[in-house]
Amino acid sequence: MSRYQCPECGYEYDEAAGDPHQGYPAGTRWEALPDSFTCPDCAVRYKEDFKPVEE
Repeated sequence: MSRYQCPECGYEYDEAAGDPHQGYPAGTRWEALPDSFTCPDCAVRYKEDFKPVEE
């Protein structure tokens, strides 16, 4: 599973953990998030702005 990071504030979306507070259970793939997804911490960046985190 992959992780994606907001370039503005550093929030990371981890597919393995999901984001239950935002309604995305563990195992929710990045591709399954809506195109309208915004960073839940800063709300400045959109899904297209997130960068994959290198393992």
